[in-house]
Amino acid sequence: MINVVNIRKDFPVLTTTVYGNPLIYLDNAATTQKPECVIRTIDELYRTSNANIHRGVHFLSEKCTEKYEQAREKIRQFINAEKKSEIIFTSGTTGSINTVATSFGERFVSAGDEIILSEMEHHSNIVPWQLLCERKGAKIKIIPFDDKGILRIDLLDALINENTKIIAVTHASNVLGTINPIKQIVAKAHLYNIPVLVDGAQAAPHENVDVRDLDCDFYTFSGHKIYAPTGIGVLYGKEKMLEQMPPYQGGGDMISTVTFEKTTYAQLPLKFEAGTLNFIDAIAFGVAIDYINQTGRQNIINCEHKLLEYATQKLSAIEGLKIYGEAAEKVALVSFLLKDIHHLDTGMILDKKGIAVRTGTLCAEPLLTHFGKTGMVRASFAFYNTFDEIDVLCENLEKISLMFN
Repeated sequence: MINVVNIRKDFPVLTTTVYGNPLIYLDNAATTQKPECVIRTIDELYRTSNANIHRGVHFLSEKCTEKYEQAREKIRQFINAEKKSEIIFTSGTTGSINTVATSFGERFVSAGDEIILSEMEHHSNIVPWQLLCERKGAKIKIIPFDDKGILRIDLLDALINENTKIIAVTHASNVLGTINPIKQIVAKAHLYNIPVLVDGAQAAPHENVDVRDLDCDFYTFSGHKIYAPTGIGVLYGKEKMLEQMPPYQGGGDMISTVTFEKTTYAQLPLKFEAGTLNFIDAIAFGVAIDYINQTGRQNIINCEHKLLEYATQKLSAIEGLKIYGEAAEKVALVSFLLKDIHHLDTGMILDKKGIAVRTGTLCAEPLLTHFGKTGMVRASFAFYNTFDEIDVLCENLEKISLMFN
């Protein structure tokens, strides 16, 4: 059970006022706020322990290296990967997907091959594959979703053929909130020996993720959406896949030996961690995982599901408000439009009341095109949000509706 009053004390920014109003932060799908323990860790590391990892035999380097590798182990446990070497630190979900699109693509994708995506993908799980297709002469095929926001995986068999090289799909939509049946998709793909990459940016903060249970070949997520710093993320890959893929980048730390004639590469995971990684924030990522574990992952899930149910009920009662995404299984976000009021007008007026929501394309233009829309308003929740904040959001949406009438 979460005591939200005590939890909110852990997040300094939640005491902020905006235009004289208490901040109501409902943009958690874009980035979450950071607990004091994460902020303090970053400060302390730069003050007392900063030194490049894996490179030195001196005390500070060894200390930082140890903490960095401890963070890797925490994340391995968090998603139940089999081996620590399957956890690669990247700049975030986008960096992770680009790593696979480039490295896997260079090795396994040729002219005429096909890549399957879903219609509800974030741009970061579309554009890297488009770039690959442009380089290789491959093409993309799309799994559509219905008007409730449910993926039509019954059409997957018809999309798969001998040219399909990989399926890349979101675990949970950042617009619709839909939690996709990843195990079912993976099982189907593996019947044809097709690997699956999962964009877990929206699922990892809100659901239990077990990559061995999912049996996915790659799983990606970002630190900044899960109470950790920006600029740090994770690529999980099955060892057998990562071993076959060439390095994404060259530089320090990813090598075994270098001569002008030939370079040999380091073992996993360092093969994919070229240069000086964001080791300070990786360590702080581990602290964020500690904080989540101490709070209780199931406690967080239960709290956020209640917030979603309450918000859906309250928003649905507002005349002229339409919610997009009606799947039974959703993460804690609601995207909507209020009558014919422009989404930017809604967002800017809410901002003047101290309410932070996301507006615009939500980095998912093909998804919005499905509904014939150019933008939406999204309210997304974390376990530090409250029912009272949802009430204030709905009261102000009612006022905006009256204002435009």
